[in-house]
Amino acid sequence: MKDEPRSHPFRDSVQDVAASHRIPETPQTRAPAYRLAFTDTDFLMREELRPVRLQLELLKPQLILDERGVNTTVVMFGGARIPAPELKHTAKVPALGELSHYYEEARRFAFMMTEQSMASYGRENVICTGGGPGVMEAGNRGAHEAGGQSIGLNIVLPHEQAPNIYVTPDLSFNFHYFAIRKMHFLMRARAVCVFPGGFGTMDEMFEALTLIQTGRMKSIPFILFGRVFWEKVINWEALVEAGTISADDLGLISFVETAEEAVEVIANWKNGV
Repeated sequence: MKDEPRSHPFRDSVQDVAASHRIPETPQTRAPAYRLAFTDTDFLMREELRPVRLQLELLKPQLILDERGVNTTVVMFGGARIPAPELKHTAKVPALGELSHYYEEARRFAFMMTEQSMASYGRENVICTGGGPGVMEAGNRGAHEAGGQSIGLNIVLPHEQAPNIYVTPDLSFNFHYFAIRKMHFLMRARAVCVFPGGFGTMDEMFEALTLIQTGRMKSIPFILFGRVFWEKVINWEALVEAGTISADDLGLISFVETAEEAVEVIANWKNGV
């Protein structure tokens, strides 16, 4: 058994970073120009380095998920403002409180999918959310209560935001670029479940639907919880009548009301039904 994991004879970056901290302090070594480029935060945040930052943000979660053996995910989108049923009285408006049962359905759905995931030692159908509150919290909570792992893809926003407490710490990621975050939502997606939500939820929903509609992404179970909500906020038939989408495009979507129905849609899809 080899003592060193490296397969090349060169000094690695960790060794040189350590060595750079032991050099004598002089005007030359204190100058920003002398810093190793990959340890120089000021340099990495320059405008010209945006392509490098995009690459790093794509690569870091990819490597970690590969190392953890995560092959496929079940993605859950939904409103950050939807409270748990026991907290429905805290909703800003009564209508939002009435959506609290979707928090419970999201929690139950994630619990059931995670029980299945654990049969593959957490490699398949791992719950993946945006890592925030509301429906996202419900998804991570359900996975946690089932004893499994779940992913949270958080993003830095102008107002304070932190990952919910149910995300598996080692799978809690933070993003600067919305575009890269969206790629990670779908790169391993085995199914997409969308709960009632606002602009962010609709943005994620329509982008994923567009990728499937245009053939840029394989067709997967695309499940919307709450037909009444979605038919109230989006006039799907009007889009067909206007010719802006085809009637067949509506076949990309499955409407469900309960966690059991969503699990069944995914199971039937897997069996080729």
